[in-house]
Amino acid sequence: MSQDSVNKDYPIDKIRNIGIAAHIDAGKTTTTERILYYTGRTYKIGEVHEGTAVMDWMEQEQERGITITSAATTCFWRDCRINIIDTPGHVDFTIEVERSLRVLDGCVAVFGAVEGVEPQSETVWRQADRYKVPRIAFINKIDRTGAKFDENIQQMRDQLGAHPVPIQIPLGMEEHMKGIIDLLHMKAYVFHDDSLGAKFDVVEIPADYKERAKKMRDYMVEKTAEHDDDLMHKFIEGHEPTVEELRKALRKATIDLKITPVICGSSLKNKGVQQLLDAVVDYLPAPMDLPPIKGINPENDTEVERKPLDSEPLTCFAFKIATDKFVGSLTFIRVYSGVMKAGSYIYNPRSGKTERIGRLLLMHANKREEISEGRAGNIVAAVGLKDVKTGDSLCDEAKPVVLESLFIPEPVIWMAIEPKTKADRDKMSDSLGRLVGEDPTFCVRTDLDTLQTLIGGMGELHLEIKVDIMKREYGVEVNVGKPQVAYKETITGVAEAEGKFIKQTGGRGQYGHCFLKVEPLERGKGIEFENKVVGGVIPREYIPAIEDGVYEACSNGVLAGYPITDVRATVYDGSYHDVDSSEIAFKMAGILGFKDAFRRANGILLEPVMSVEVVVPEEYMGDVIGDLNSRRCIIQEMFNRGHLKVIRGLVPLAEMFGYATAVRSLSQGRATYTMEPNSYAQVPKQIADKVIGEESGAKK
Repeated sequence: MSQDSVNKDYPIDKIRNIGIAAHIDAGKTTTTERILYYTGRTYKIGEVHEGTAVMDWMEQEQERGITITSAATTCFWRDCRINIIDTPGHVDFTIEVERSLRVLDGCVAVFGAVEGVEPQSETVWRQADRYKVPRIAFINKIDRTGAKFDENIQQMRDQLGAHPVPIQIPLGMEEHMKGIIDLLHMKAYVFHDDSLGAKFDVVEIPADYKERAKKMRDYMVEKTAEHDDDLMHKFIEGHEPTVEELRKALRKATIDLKITPVICGSSLKNKGVQQLLDAVVDYLPAPMDLPPIKGINPENDTEVERKPLDSEPLTCFAFKIATDKFVGSLTFIRVYSGVMKAGSYIYNPRSGKTERIGRLLLMHANKREEISEGRAGNIVAAVGLKDVKTGDSLCDEAKPVVLESLFIPEPVIWMAIEPKTKADRDKMSDSLGRLVGEDPTFCVRTDLDTLQTLIGGMGELHLEIKVDIMKREYGVEVNVGKPQVAYKETITGVAEAEGKFIKQTGGRGQYGHCFLKVEPLERGKGIEFENKVVGGVIPREYIPAIEDGVYEACSNGVLAGYPITDVRATVYDGSYHDVDSSEIAFKMAGILGFKDAFRRANGILLEPVMSVEVVVPEEYMGDVIGDLNSRRCIIQEMFNRGHLKVIRGLVPLAEMFGYATAVRSLSQGRATYTMEPNSYAQVPKQIADKVIGEESGAKK
């Protein structure tokens, strides 16, 4: 790879920004590794199963054989610059796919020939639909036992609602796969096994495949002609279109999201990868093929458009922030219009600040090449930006624009985390801050009721990886446990009690005395304090001390030490001593009187109830409903959303730990769910007794 091709300016019609996305284990990273080999970016093929894949450069990725973070690289093919992002397939790292598709122009969706359309393939497909990303489908692993081609295409129609049109078919299946048949040129490619697939012979289609190839080509021409008038005329009149006419019509229909060209091969055996690169260049859009990017002018809230031209005002989108050991914080940026130069200044409408770009880099997984400028249509990494978050728009200060931000899903699981030693405490907050900056789906908060630090994310694996990164990259040792449910206490009855704090210790004593009444309030009202003392039986200056006592008693409840809520406390009588009464004495009287009254007023435990929505294919609905019922869920409604079923209900948070894993196993990973706080409700007596017993035992 010559340095010239890296620094050479490629015209915008010669740029392709593509992602490789699919279900876990469909072969995304293996396919990317082969692309890098054939385009001369690497001289040895890396293997995922050996932990040597270039794109899986994190230790955790190499150990587990999965992709965790989307890696960006640049390569060159047929005089085109191809910027590639290899994305994770695991649902826990869904934000990596989401933010990659947000900035890409095209996508290669990889399907395993044996497994076909899998749950995460559906998720990725829906994400690509959301951002209107044109796709090519690559059916990989055609050489494996049990591989299917036609069935996979039917699955794409049924499960994804796609419009797949094969432009290649396999030459042999399973262990007999020798190559592929190109339906445009009606030629067969037979690969040499001894040359790592780099060499292949272009031959006539074998006689026993001719009839099938003719039938599949007719189908391809017919489906393409449906979206091209000139081709339709030729097709109706029985004329054969030229290869160039077909390619042009296929490209237009793909970019317009009317069809998805389907190609096939075996990345591991190096069959069909060069043809995949040809398809990327031929059918996926260049930045100029797509509509101009739309945004809002923050000064007057009007819509503005930016064409993908160097002459337009600078418009960029920061889609990922990563910490690099050597250069510090790296901001991955898609340049939509204008030219971004190293050493220049860039404006961030969110913060209202202008920042200087230190250096600009072209990324190759975790290696880098320095460049002087990033032109319209390119993806670059900037060094030196401090106050930038994922999803920020960056632009020319004189022509500000805010682009549509990212869709960021809410965390579905929270865990308690604490440093093992004092030395780890400071390092922990620093490392958590950096991890939150890099990953918008990773959240940190402090539970005000338990004072625990809680980390939230998209699943147990997500949080496990974050804890592992803290340990390895930041040297922070932490203990991880399940978060405490933030129970609360309240009352259902009305009661009165006397609070008396009298101490005589020779000399001046302590004297505080009050009568309190407690009564329940409706849910969500909190604590109210009322003074109904008349006739000066308690001097006015001591009333705030009694109120302080009541609030202190509420912060550390009576039943199990949980905060008290939804109670009104009224002080209505008492007495005082001219010499011995003091604020502290009346505060103690307030605490004692309130706790005594609470005990008599039928105290109960409240638990947080979550509003949950589960989206599930119909065949798994019965199992999911049965499981929700076992979790004390009150199902409120069920309805259809497309070909999926939606279940909505209210469920106690205490029953939802581990639900992310449970719902996946019940639905083979095809169900998704969202959960958010709704209200507090009474804990059933049997469970409340258990919780109170556990808390009492812990305190002893």
